[in-house]
Amino acid sequence: MFKATLSLLLSLVVSSSALAAQDDGPTTSEDSPIKYAIYSSAWGQRSNAGLRVVAQNTSEKAVQLNTITFEDEDNAGNRHSFDIELEVPAMGWAEVEFDYKDLLFGNECVDRIMSEDWKLVEISNYTLNPSVRGLIIEDSDSFRIYQCVRNVFVTITEMDTEKEESFYEWIMYHFERKIEF
Repeated sequence: MFKATLSLLLSLVVSSSALAAQDDGPTTSEDSPIKYAIYSSAWGQRSNAGLRVVAQNTSEKAVQLNTITFEDEDNAGNRHSFDIELEVPAMGWAEVEFDYKDLLFGNECVDRIMSEDWKLVEISNYTLNPSVRGLIIEDSDSFRIYQCVRNVFVTITEMDTEKEESFYEWIMYHFERKIEF
């Protein structure tokens, strides 16, 4: 657990430093008004189940989560733009379901952990799932948690002004594995 936590912290420091070094283009955002998590039962069952996106708007203005673009870390030309177009009311929640999309590509950490038979629980820009949050805090003996971090490009629109914002932010892939005794 300590090794995974240290790895996560180092990844966050490196990601933050790389993002801060950019001096043009989209801004980075530590204060994104949208907090979201992406779930799929396909990750645990190896099926073709869809994706569900749950989003919380922490601002006092309605916003739309337009897209999240995932880029292959080794091949910048290989990117997948996930068109969400989910309107989230001010200080509110919204959710939407989609057909399955591959959001697991292009990240060495994700590839490695998926090959080690971990179960992907969620992808989020912060932990929405209280059971995962509890497991991290409790350091339970029956489960192990591992997290991979990557950068994504996000676009949102403020609904009343139709002003679009673009920024880079990090997301976490939350994995768990049950410990057999």
